[in-house]
Amino acid sequence: MFDESFWVAMAFFAFVGIMIYKKVPNIVAKFLDKRADDIRRELDDARALREEAQALLASYQRKQRDAEAEAQKIVEHANQEARRLTEAAEAQVAETLERRTQLAVDKIAQAEAQAVQEVRNISVDVAVAATTRVIGDQMNEELANDLIDKSVTELRGKLPQA
Repeated sequence: MFDESFWVAMAFFAFVGIMIYKKVPNIVAKFLDKRADDIRRELDDARALREEAQALLASYQRKQRDAEAEAQKIVEHANQEARRLTEAAEAQVAETLERRTQLAVDKIAQAEAQAVQEVRNISVDVAVAATTRVIGDQMNEELANDLIDKSVTELRGKLPQA
């Protein structure tokens, strides 16, 4: 009378009926809805984390660009300072060299003037000695007295009268 397929179909319909009676589809739907809500919440959290990570990345990239710009400014300032110090040092060396050159020229001129003065002094001493010798050889007492009188007369004429 009833074969096996009938009993399998009856068991299946009984099973489905019991499931409907016990509200299993509602439980499964609630479970699936809860699971969908959990997945949606996780996706929202993931989206929020992604946006936060992008914002953080943008912030770090901005900070990196700012730091690179600041580093570039520091390097430029250091180069300018180095150039300024180099120019100052070169100017100071040139000034020192000029001052030492002038000092050497002054010392040479002073030594030259001193040598010329010593030659003049020696020449005067030689001339006076030679003149003294010549005059001493040619001078007699009468000629000496005439010269002295003549010199005194010339000296009185040159001195202011009181």
